[in-house]
Order: sequence, then C-alpha cells, then structure tokens
Amino acid sequence: MKISAEILLQQLQDAELGGFEAQRIYAPPYRSLLSDEEILARNPKYAAVNILLYPKNGDWYFPLIHRTHNENDRHSGQISLPGGKKDDTDEDFSDTALRETWEEIGVEIPQIKILKELSPIYIPPSNFFVYAFLSYLEETPVFKFQEAEVQEVLEVPLSLIYHLPNPPEITELPKSKGYKVPFIDFNDHKIWGATSMILSELNQLLKNV
Repeated sequence: MKISAEILLQQLQDAELGGFEAQRIYAPPYRSLLSDEEILARNPKYAAVNILLYPKNGDWYFPLIHRTHNENDRHSGQISLPGGKKDDTDEDFSDTALRETWEEIGVEIPQIKILKELSPIYIPPSNFFVYAFLSYLEETPVFKFQEAEVQEVLEVPLSLIYHLPNPPEITELPKSKGYKVPFIDFNDHKIWGATSMILSELNQLLKNV
C-alpha cells in the first residue's frame, strides 16, 4: 500500500468493481442476489453511504461511526459508514452521501472529492436500497460528530481492509438465538451486515489496484 497518493487514487478510480460476488464474501447467510425488478417490487427506501479516505501519519484512513442507541433505529448501536436516507432536496445519491457525511461527522462538503460509485446493495431487514461512494480528502479532517446519531468516530486504516480474512471470521449476533454472520474485527468492534459487505467490495477493489 506504500504508493503515492495520486497513483493510488487514480488506480482506485480505474479499478474494476467486484459487485455482489465481492460483497457476498461478508454477507449474512440468508443474503441472495435479487434482480433490480425484484427489489423495486418491494418499494424500497433509498439511502447512500460514503467511504471517505484521508491521509494521516503517512497512511490512508477512513471513518466509521458507532451509532447512538435509539429504540426507533433498526441499526441502533451498530458500526456503519457515514450515510443515511435520501432527502427530496438531494439531487442524486452522491449528494445524499456528501450531505450525510457533513451532518454526521462534520466534514464540509466542498472538501470531499468523489472517486467513484461502488455497487449498490439492498438490505432486506430494513428494505433500504443503498448506494455506496468512495471519496477522499486531501488533508486530515477534524471530526465533529452529531451526538444525537453518533457516539464515536472510528478511524480505520485502509490497510485493515486490504488484509481482510477470506474466508471471514464468524460471530453470533446478540439476542439472535444462534444467528451467525461474517464480521470484520476492529479494536473490539464488530463490523457486519451491509457495512462489511461494502468493505468487502473495497477489499477486492484494492486487490485490483
């Protein structure tokens, strides 16, 4: 991973996406590929998330957020990428990803440069169709997170994603009566579900660089 910033960013922009085949490595066991027609028939809600790369101490990092516990939020307490539901005021899904990044962790929109759109992902339990984006900053940010939604910002080294185990580690979800899922371990935080699936595609993208 010790290559210049410009070369890495250009190669990531040009690299081929792995799609669902890359995502499914870290998918829950029930997850299967649905066609766009099958997804649209379920009248899904739409959202966007952002993998925000930034330089720090000579390496690349990106933020994950530890969501605040909220009884009305199905993803309460989980580790996720900055992102959220598309608003009517958003022109497109990239606008959603940038706006949510600003609202949740305080990175100003003009500072963020989008590299590329990753493969979208459908989340059956919450009926969300999520669009994922890869972006970057030229300088190390100072995070100012929205405490109503975010209790902690995790700064994750990109090298962790490059070296993801394949096959992944498996964990049993709490209060799930034995339901087990693949996960990414980071500082005793378990990253699973759609977030780990998106990061699995990033892993394949990095391997294609």
